[in-house]
Amino acid sequence: MTNISPLPPTNTGLVTAETVTSWIEKYLRAWETNDRDDIAALFTEDAEYHERPFDTEWIGREDIIQGWRGRWEWQQGGWTFESTISGIHDRTAVITGLGHYTELGDFDNVWTVTFDELGRCTRFEMVNTERP
Repeated sequence: MTNISPLPPTNTGLVTAETVTSWIEKYLRAWETNDRDDIAALFTEDAEYHERPFDTEWIGREDIIQGWRGRWEWQQGGWTFESTISGIHDRTAVITGLGHYTELGDFDNVWTVTFDELGRCTRFEMVNTERP
């Protein structure tokens, strides 16, 4: 069983900048470790992970873990990620970022992340745009 530590609660049950920032930090940690429990802690059991323009459609925590871990090899050349919270409405946040992968190049990212009441992702949508 995965030990899932909830993110900072709010009185309203709505997502705050603190919740989103904490989730991004945990996301980056999971990307660094590729640890099954680190990845699992980010997502609800029935979460969805969608990525464009690639046809990534991972449905359910287990599918997300397997898909994510399958990308481990090309991350090994090194990477960095800078992000900004562009907006928050109710339980959904929009995050913009720049990912730099030594082996792949630079990618502009737009993430739309919907959270449950514990701060775990229920739906993740990413648009990746490779820089020329």
